[in-house]
Amino acid sequence: MQLTHLATGLPRTIRTAKGRDLLTGICKQEVTEAFLTKDGFQQDDVADKKHHGGPDRAVCVYPAEHYLEWNETFGCTLPQAAFGENLTVAGMTEADVCIGDIYRIGDVRIQVTQGRIPCSTIDQRLGYPVMKAMIETGFTGYLCRVLEEGSVPADAEITLEEKDPNGVTVLEANTVYFHRPRDIEGIRRVLDIGPLAEEWRRKFTKLLENAEGTV
Repeated sequence: MQLTHLATGLPRTIRTAKGRDLLTGICKQEVTEAFLTKDGFQQDDVADKKHHGGPDRAVCVYPAEHYLEWNETFGCTLPQAAFGENLTVAGMTEADVCIGDIYRIGDVRIQVTQGRIPCSTIDQRLGYPVMKAMIETGFTGYLCRVLEEGSVPADAEITLEEKDPNGVTVLEANTVYFHRPRDIEGIRRVLDIGPLAEEWRRKFTKLLENAEGTV
């Protein structure tokens, strides 16, 4: 496991690929060190607080391995932190990481709470239909809460402190949410995760109600 890129950034107005103005926090800049609080990194924020941010979604993580695939798929070279992530990491894909896992990075401890639900801002920034591809593959990245605040240097080591006993990977949860909304057993596996983000608990509870109503 390795931290390959550390980035923060405050919301600003950008020109989208279609030539429109958009206020967004997706454009992060590389930093050599950043202080992480339970609400997120200092000098970092989101514009759409209804769908992003908050203690359960304080840190956005994206696997470095997917960049090669997207570059090949879309014939481009994506910028660093292309998806607005704070931490770009290697060796920690959605298939490796379980919701509830606890990691130490520098002085901080973070806990994975949910997969990320991609939004259209990604496409508006990059000019490629990446959002659809992220949903199809489940390569969405994931979000974390902060258990211990502290400083994160760009060369910080990452260690797994605790594996969640439920063993539900981010990829499994993404697959259920996006592609198997009537998989009652899969939905219940996700809902059994104690550290699950409250927003995802509401979404999966609704999935379960709908799925049981069709049985």
